[in-house]
Amino acid sequence: MTASSYHDTVNVLQGLCQPAPSPFERSEWFALLAESGLTPLVVLASEGNSSAALALTEANGRIEPLRNWYSFTWRQLAPEGPAGERLLVEIAAQLRRRSHRVTLWPVPEEDGSASLLTRSFREAGWAVEQTRCDDNHVLPVNGRSFAEYWAQRPGKMRTTLKRKAKKVECTILESFDAEAWVQYEAIYAQSWKVAEETPQLLRRFAEQEGSAGRIRLALAMHNGLPVAAQFWTVENGTAYIHKLAHLESHKNLSAGTTLTAALFEHVIDKDRVTLVDFGTGNDAYKSDWMEEVRPRFQVDCLDPAQPKAWAPLAKRAVRKLAPSRTQG
Repeated sequence: MTASSYHDTVNVLQGLCQPAPSPFERSEWFALLAESGLTPLVVLASEGNSSAALALTEANGRIEPLRNWYSFTWRQLAPEGPAGERLLVEIAAQLRRRSHRVTLWPVPEEDGSASLLTRSFREAGWAVEQTRCDDNHVLPVNGRSFAEYWAQRPGKMRTTLKRKAKKVECTILESFDAEAWVQYEAIYAQSWKVAEETPQLLRRFAEQEGSAGRIRLALAMHNGLPVAAQFWTVENGTAYIHKLAHLESHKNLSAGTTLTAALFEHVIDKDRVTLVDFGTGNDAYKSDWMEEVRPRFQVDCLDPAQPKAWAPLAKRAVRKLAPSRTQG
């Protein structure tokens, strides 16, 4: 017998989906999101010894993922196989009693998550549209050393590093350091980046990753002045590039390039990662460092039995007809 329930706390997620496929499926991550002001709506389903959950929140007149702009991905917390899919169908059915619309993103597909969620919600009676919403740039290391990887980078990058590397001194920390974090925040504030939405959340995350030995916090110094900083983490054979920034006033040093190269060398040759994940977004510079692009999907679910869903369903239908009208 399958039982499902709603929860307004993320504590029920402890122990689910272990080991977590990324930092963004751990219960500690969802706890940080709740601390930052998001209100959790966790839907849990159980059958025998198996459990599955979706970590969600209610916002913008619909149900959305419990996530923020730091999250590279969002996906279901469910065991693989038929049991996990049955539990997800039960959760999807339960959600029809809560809202007329559930919109999930950015969902990966390399592990089948987008297809699984689309299939589960459809089976539960939702009208589902799956569309590509973002891109994830990654580097499969494929057994290369850093030297072998670097030899395959664009000539301009290699020339820049050769000319500028000696102008800065790079330090890579594998534990959280409060002073280094203050320097990172100062650099970020003077960089080209937009202001952080919830900087305290990111610091708490960095502290947690530092305690677990997963952090790679790096600084580039020029004549004693911190001019570039980056925040990475490493786990389960993957290096995640979370944040990078440099002082616009010292852009001519190319400290960002030097620091990124130092971190790539560290995670490839020392940490022996098999994948480097540069997150989402299509910033032009990412293609110089990365070699593959993985799609991220939005799974938009509307309940045709509820009047509130009829207008967005009609808009969806018109949008699907538009290309054929243009061709005609």
